[in-house]
Amino acid sequence: MDKLVIVIPAYQESENLLNLINNLESCIPGTPILIVDDSADDLSVQIVNQIALKNVRIVHRKQKMGRGSAVIFAMNLLLNQKFKYLLEMDADFSHSPQEILNLLTEAETKNADLVIASRYVNGSEILNWPKSRRFFSKLANASAKFVVKVPVSDYTNGFRIYSRRAVEIVEKECGKAGDGFILLTEIIMRLNFRNLKIIEVKTQFVNRTRGESSLSLKEIFSSLIGLYKILLIKRRPPK
Repeated sequence: MDKLVIVIPAYQESENLLNLINNLESCIPGTPILIVDDSADDLSVQIVNQIALKNVRIVHRKQKMGRGSAVIFAMNLLLNQKFKYLLEMDADFSHSPQEILNLLTEAETKNADLVIASRYVNGSEILNWPKSRRFFSKLANASAKFVVKVPVSDYTNGFRIYSRRAVEIVEKECGKAGDGFILLTEIIMRLNFRNLKIIEVKTQFVNRTRGESSLSLKEIFSSLIGLYKILLIKRRPPK
């Protein structure tokens, strides 16, 4: 499927990568996959090399530089290749490979530049998430909506498909407000500035069962600062 490329930011996900790649191969065989791994060790690299699939590539950055940084880094590498759509997803199985074809179909049939697998539209499910994470997610999305005012319900889920022109804008313009969840919000704002079409579809979000969450108090604090930066950017939209 040369119209689609997949980007997977990873940090200490060696327990999940083998199963995830096998699942992706079953759902969308042969689709190019780029994993950007920020782990200090090279276990993920060893796993990917053992699989030896030509369509799977891993870049090991050796230090934690952030989820958003990994996605933009991947976009920069992939813009030299031919593709129509780029999908980003987490490595921990919170995002189901079985939903990818539906996301792609929605992007194509509705001519959308950004398709968000939204946890907060009718028909979506959130499974096995602790109350603290639900609270933080709802607070983060409510805060983002108050600042950005784009009519979407899920600003912070990193299960998305971008058109190529959206990727070009994100790679060039985004990353000014911060990393992680705040970058996902900045992307929505930037694409909305450019009048690109953004839609949401239902999803089933499943809390990780293996590995460790990368969310930290430092990242939460950075996200709050990032929202303030987004507010400043919003007051000076691109011409």
